[in-house]
Amino acid sequence: MDTKELLKKVRKIEIKTRRLSDHIFGGEYHSTFKGRGMTFSEVRQYQFGDDVRNIDWNVTARYNEPYVKVFEEERELTMMLMVDISGSEFFGTDQQFKSEIVTEIAATLAFSATQNNDKIGLILFSDEVELYIPPKKGRSHVLRIIRELIEFEPKSKQTNITEALKFLSNVMKKKAIVFVLSDFISDDYQHTLKIASGRHDVTGIRVYDKHEVEIPNLGMVQMQDEETGELQLINTASKKVRRNYEAFYREKVAYFKESFTKSGAGSLACRTDESYVKKLLGYFKRRG
Repeated sequence: MDTKELLKKVRKIEIKTRRLSDHIFGGEYHSTFKGRGMTFSEVRQYQFGDDVRNIDWNVTARYNEPYVKVFEEERELTMMLMVDISGSEFFGTDQQFKSEIVTEIAATLAFSATQNNDKIGLILFSDEVELYIPPKKGRSHVLRIIRELIEFEPKSKQTNITEALKFLSNVMKKKAIVFVLSDFISDDYQHTLKIASGRHDVTGIRVYDKHEVEIPNLGMVQMQDEETGELQLINTASKKVRRNYEAFYREKVAYFKESFTKSGAGSLACRTDESYVKKLLGYFKRRG
C-alpha cells in the first residue's frame, strides 16, 4: 500500500470513528471506566446543600465563615488495545474482513480514551507479540495506532493469546483498561487471563463472521486454513463434516465465554455484518 492510499484510509477511519467517539462513546466511556479515586482540588465558600463533612475547619477559622473542600475525580487512565493480527482475522464473507471491523472498533475506543485525556497503547500479536507501542496521549499517537492496524504485516499467521497476555503483565505494572480484540479461535488462555484480570480491567471483544458459525452445504470445496496455510478438500455436503465443524466452533465460543466469566473480565461478541456501535454502547451501559 503506497503512502497516499494509506493516509486516505487512515483519514477515512478517523472521520468515522472520531464522530462516534465524540457523539456517542465519550460520555459512556467516561462513566464506565472510573479514575483512580478523588483528589483535592480547591476550597470554596460553603453553599446550602454542601456536605458538612467536607468543611475545611482551618480555612473556616481563618476567615470566620464556612469553607468546604472540593474534590475531583483523578481521571487519568491508561488503555491498552491488544489486537489479534493472525491469519484468521483476514476472513470475511460480506463487505468487510474481521480485521477491518477490529480496526474500526479499536480506533473508536482510542478516540474515546483521548477525549478523556487518557493514554493509549497497542499490542499487536499472532503467536508472538509482533509490535508494542507504549501508551501515550494525543491525536497523532492514535493516528499512528490506526496506521499500524491497517498496514502492519505479521510474521506469523498463527495465534497465541497466552503469550500476548504474559507480555501485557510484564510491561504494564499499573492498572490499565485492556481490550483484547480477536476471534478467539484459540484455547489454553484461561489461566493467564485470570492473572491479567486480577491486575487490570480486561474486556474481550470477539469479532466473528456469520459463515464461521456453520459451514453451508456447497459440495466439495477446497479450503485453506488461514493460520497454517494448509489446503484441504472438504466435503461440505456431509452432515458429519458440518456437525463436527459446528461442534468445534461452539467449543471455542463456550471456552471464550467461560474463560472471561471465571476471570471476572468483561466480554462481548460482534458479528461482521452487525452494528458494533450498538454492541459497544450496550456493553458500556451495562457496566456504567
